Amino acid sequence: MFDIKDILETNRMITENNLDVRTITMGISLRDCAHPDINVTAQKIYDKITHKAERLVKVGEDLETEFGVPIINKRISVTPISMIGESCDTNSYVPLAKALDAAAKAIGVNFIGGFSALVDKGYTKGDRILIASIPEALSVTDIVCSSVAIGSTKCGINMDAVAEMGRIIKAAAEMTADRDAIACAKLVVFCNAVPDNPFMAGAFHGVTEPETVINVGVSGPGVVKRALEDVRGRDIGAVAETIKKTAFKITRVGQLVAQEAARRLNTEFGIIDLSLAPTPAVGDSVAHILEEMGLESCGGPGTTAALALLNDAVKKGGLMASSYVGGLSGAFIPVSEDAGMIAAVERGSLSLEKLEAMTCVCSVGLDMIAIPGTVTARTISAIIADEAAIGMINNKTTAVRLIPVPGKKVGDTVEFGGLLGHCPVMAVNAFKPDVFIDRGGRIPAPVRSLTN
Repeated sequence: MFDIKDILETNRMITENNLDVRTITMGISLRDCAHPDINVTAQKIYDKITHKAERLVKVGEDLETEFGVPIINKRISVTPISMIGESCDTNSYVPLAKALDAAAKAIGVNFIGGFSALVDKGYTKGDRILIASIPEALSVTDIVCSSVAIGSTKCGINMDAVAEMGRIIKAAAEMTADRDAIACAKLVVFCNAVPDNPFMAGAFHGVTEPETVINVGVSGPGVVKRALEDVRGRDIGAVAETIKKTAFKITRVGQLVAQEAARRLNTEFGIIDLSLAPTPAVGDSVAHILEEMGLESCGGPGTTAALALLNDAVKKGGLMASSYVGGLSGAFIPVSEDAGMIAAVERGSLSLEKLEAMTCVCSVGLDMIAIPGTVTARTISAIIADEAAIGMINNKTTAVRLIPVPGKKVGDTVEFGGLLGHCPVMAVNAFKPDVFIDRGGRIPAPVRSLTN
């Protein structure tokens, strides 16, 4: 039972410390929408999404009002489109992307994810068409998000796909050069992709998921930062315990919203993703949590250790609060979406290499990082390979969302707007990986994959 102190504390978290439910994401299976005629497939996709999710936004708004908890985004994830489009007699899935965009706009959600392919170990015809379609698909739609899984601990890393994704990212950047390469902000490359992630741009509805499902992502960097202010001067154990207790409270709020949303939408409750997802708003920063622990600036010595502590304590608190924790769950470090990360880059304490080190212990990876438009496709591919290797060896999800902005150089600022924020263009190591990337093939799965 909650007492009046718990209620008042939760209210303060919401009104003063930016506690919110970051997203209610409805996953929808499109496996019954395949048809040889791509126009028929597109229409079936549109009809199914608008039918299954027609009340999603209304239910989210009602819950906001009734519970007093801000629900920032209402989103949809769908079965990877490479699987649905494979039955079509076509060489482009752009019409399917347009159907996703139209359906999402018709019901009023913020984003729709699932223009995706899973090529951890190799390609099918549908995978190749999907990947080739990404630049145009993301340039002609507004709220469609795309992801490609290029490796896993069980499969190794598909280096042919890694090389191709470098070229795809560059092409997407060029096709939206007039909008600061915004298409790349909607494209994620994964190792160990998860099938129940509610966060964009990497959400898709995995093939093991039910017909429809509600997955909820909670957030609250500001709440954790405020809680740590009360234990200044105390030891690391007190810091960890404080984060754990705070994560427990945040997760309970999310589970309440998730279960009620699933009930009202007559679907299943899937998971709570308890990731600390920052926003550009002041007081909603993961970097500021790390600095509250005692760092002069995020990115300086001690940053990786502090982030490891934060990530572990968040997971422990969340697991005590819900039996259905999933998705990514931990701490996100997207540069453009975190005011503290932006400031750290501007003051020179946070580099791309330090961010890579931090991804060994955070929830995801190199996220929302603007780089000069002159960076080559092979260099982007090599960065993807490095990040995928961290995920593969450590049996964790890692991802890359790099934005090579045409015409921009190191120190320039790129403005994406909304939750995507803004960020300085970061320097990239100039030494070339071309021969390595051009080898192609597959990096074998590590010894730790042999767990049977």
